[in-house]
Amino acid sequence: MKIATWNVNSIRARLTRVIPWLTEHAPDVVCLQETKVEDGLFPMDELTALGYQATIHGQKTYNGVAILSRSPLTDVTRGFGDGAPDEQARFIVGKVDGVRVASAYIPNGQSVGSDKFAYKLDWLRRCRAWLDGHADPAEPLALCGDFNVAPDDRDVYDPVAWKDQVLCHPDERQGLRALQDWGLEDLFRRHHALAGFYSWWDYRQLGFPKNRGLRIDHILCTGALAARSQDVVIDRNARKGKDASDHAPVIATFG
Repeated sequence: MKIATWNVNSIRARLTRVIPWLTEHAPDVVCLQETKVEDGLFPMDELTALGYQATIHGQKTYNGVAILSRSPLTDVTRGFGDGAPDEQARFIVGKVDGVRVASAYIPNGQSVGSDKFAYKLDWLRRCRAWLDGHADPAEPLALCGDFNVAPDDRDVYDPVAWKDQVLCHPDERQGLRALQDWGLEDLFRRHHALAGFYSWWDYRQLGFPKNRGLRIDHILCTGALAARSQDVVIDRNARKGKDASDHAPVIATFG
């Protein structure tokens, strides 16, 4: 089984990149973020032609998450269902081939101390509460997505410059650790311990050519699923070119 996550930064703008990528890599499940399209305009037909079922949770212009799967996705939930007033489409979960898979788009936070930063921290708390109330760490589960958090300094090209900034702030990192403490493992770090691996590069100031990146896209798995993992890779090739998303896909392979 192959599970991927990719912030495509607009599925319609990136469709000419997504289709050949799916054809080349043939993942069984793909978690997408920042689809940036309301459900009625999602490019279902093009993805169906490749053999994928698309289960979507979108909104106009902003946010949006989806799960593409070759096998039927069942027990689908959109949002946390916690009663909190929140119209942002950032979370979708379902079960495929015995594995529960969630696609999550954690808020960016904009700047430390802002209302958007407070919303980000609250979102992470709500995600942990969802895990507590709706999931079991003893069962196979993958929480995938753009977390907008670099877990530690190995995941940042310049830890000194980014110290205490949004994406690297201690409060955000603690929110991410709280998810892992529930019973999730950062699958990339299971296979790669060294620094210098990134999944996002700013479009500005030659961020990608100079490899000024951060690792903020993650696949977090329960132990039952992590034990089956064979490798996790970040597909830098998908980031190349003027029409690419600013994020690269992360792909996990399971036995």
